[in-house]
Amino acid sequence: IGSNNGCERTSFSFLRQELPVRFANILKEIDLLPDKLLGTPSVKLVKSWYIQSLKELIEFHQKSPDDQKVLSDFIDTLIRVRNRHHDVVPTMAQGIIEYKDTFKVDPVTNQNIQYFLDRFYMSRISTRMLMNQHTLLFDDKSGSGHPRHIGSIDPCCDVVEVVNDAYESSKMLCDQYYLTSPELKLTQVNGKAPGEPISIVYVPSHLFHMLFELFKNSMRATVEFQENSPTLSPIEVTVVLGKEDLAIKISDRGGGVPVRKIERLFSYMYSTAPRPNVDDGRNTPLAGFGYGLPISRLYAKYFQGDLNLYSICGYGTDAIIYLKALSTESVEKLPVFNKSASKHYQATSEADDWCVPSKDPKNMAKQSTSRGIKLALRAAFGSIHLPSNKQVSGLAEEKEDKTIISLSYMH
Repeated sequence: IGSNNGCERTSFSFLRQELPVRFANILKEIDLLPDKLLGTPSVKLVKSWYIQSLKELIEFHQKSPDDQKVLSDFIDTLIRVRNRHHDVVPTMAQGIIEYKDTFKVDPVTNQNIQYFLDRFYMSRISTRMLMNQHTLLFDDKSGSGHPRHIGSIDPCCDVVEVVNDAYESSKMLCDQYYLTSPELKLTQVNGKAPGEPISIVYVPSHLFHMLFELFKNSMRATVEFQENSPTLSPIEVTVVLGKEDLAIKISDRGGGVPVRKIERLFSYMYSTAPRPNVDDGRNTPLAGFGYGLPISRLYAKYFQGDLNLYSICGYGTDAIIYLKALSTESVEKLPVFNKSASKHYQATSEADDWCVPSKDPKNMAKQSTSRGIKLALRAAFGSIHLPSNKQVSGLAEEKEDKTIISLSYMH
């Protein structure tokens, strides 16, 4: 995309169609949330923002891309929409807190809310990305930005430079709060071009967001776990560029977490951090709503990457960011609103098809022996019929065509 008038018209024509679709789709999913959650003041406010923004964007549907005033008004609208949605994440988080504090939340509702928020925040990442690209490229008032960048994309993103920036920012916070911080030990391996700096086509702000969050977690864990040690173990970072993937591993000696708690760290309904209080300036800057990890994983997944945690309880944690090495493979990962998505919100609690042995095997056997014998006899005499291959294939999920946007396309 170049910043000439022809490309601006093309971008305008695409965004006036695409942005309303993405806003409308996520509004449909908001309406599938539990009524009591929809009734919270914060969620009502978020929904009103999306409705207002959708109305403003639809106004450009029939307007001519050849009219310079239309193009200028569109940029102003995008900036207004972006500013309106600035506090969507903390406001929606507050709505979840209001809901949890007032009503009992069951496991199925937890699962549905987790499913929704992953899609909701991914949709937000995508719409902000598109709006930022357009305004950075075509808004004369926004300034030229970084000379190397194309919008918010750096076609030659120096990964180690972003790692160092994120580390220094986290170190500053850690020093302010704990009066100490662990050092950084960095190793880089360029498997594609040994000895050369590691760079990829990427959005530096997205990568910084992920790294900053992981460094904050590692520093906090290390300082608190080793509070009685004369020196702190360094945080070790390994950056490796392969033929297909770029991997960034952040390893700490912060004591780790139990395996059973790993998935909780990516849950919006669970946080180890104290709830933020806007009136209390003494709260640690290394904590918040507990949304840092799940949002960071969405940033990684947005362009087909991932973020995983591997922890050894009593020792430390490895966090690994995976990104695509090739820009042609860095296509958007977007939520699609269809029948399959709707079914997720209609899920009900079902019996588990795995079991944990009872602590009292004698009683368990007494209750299940009779039923077990009956099932075994039915299976032996063929009373239980499996579905045919045709029936199974009929259950396959329908695929839908959708616009594919990659980093190579965007720049």
